[in-house]
Amino acid sequence: MAFVQIIDYRTTRADEVQDLLSRWIELTGGKRTATRTTVGRDRQDPTHFMEILEFPSYEVAMANSALPETTRVHEEFVALLEEPPRFIDLDVIRSESL
Repeated sequence: MAFVQIIDYRTTRADEVQDLLSRWIELTGGKRTATRTTVGRDRQDPTHFMEILEFPSYEVAMANSALPETTRVHEEFVALLEEPPRFIDLDVIRSESL
């Protein structure tokens, strides 16, 4: 079953967070199990962001989380935030292109 993780966070250092995401993509090339990432900014609050990571399954998402590169980048990511991020883990029950 497909799996999606939403990372809900606040930062005033959006450019640094995006640079860090680009570095994670580079560092985990050939190893990561995430198949897609989408980052959105709240139009009403420019410090509020959500990243949506897509995976083939929960199990491969957990393998991705266990990568040393993911752990290192996560620690740097948290340091750029105003408060701890919130993680929302979703099993995909329906997905369609419209």
